[in-house]
Amino acid sequence: MEPILFVLFGAIAVGGAIMVVTRKHPMSSALYLILTLFAVAALFALRQAHFLAAIQVIVYAGAIVVLFIFVIMLVNVPEDKLPVERATVMQVLGVVAAGLLILEGAVLARRFLLPSGTAADAGSVQAVGKALFTDYLLAFEITSVLLLAAVIGAITLAKKKI
Repeated sequence: MEPILFVLFGAIAVGGAIMVVTRKHPMSSALYLILTLFAVAALFALRQAHFLAAIQVIVYAGAIVVLFIFVIMLVNVPEDKLPVERATVMQVLGVVAAGLLILEGAVLARRFLLPSGTAADAGSVQAVGKALFTDYLLAFEITSVLLLAAVIGAITLAKKKI
């Protein structure tokens, strides 16, 4: 049953991700993004990484996408002002090439990068916390500084001139 659910949620995640980048209206893209994030959370749960699944739903689907939707509604671009894009042959070939590159990367990662621990250990709170504050501490700090700069920039741009 687990392989069937994995294929089902994987197909939902990939289909939702394709719909995110191909929709014309930004609000429908944001809704497909929520679908994709829930499917990824289900994939985490199938791999016994329940903490990562909960964080995926709470942080990304619950907070980040709500901010995206807030910005989309705040900007409120009329439908006739949205850009009209048509798929060209080069764009279709680019999508096919990207899909093949991702498939090749997945095959190589599966062949050469075998995990050292079990799947339950990789998604636990202890494993995530240890990796975050040891191996990825610099990336964590740089991300926090970039988010702080983004918040300050957004406040500066939104502030009315007196």
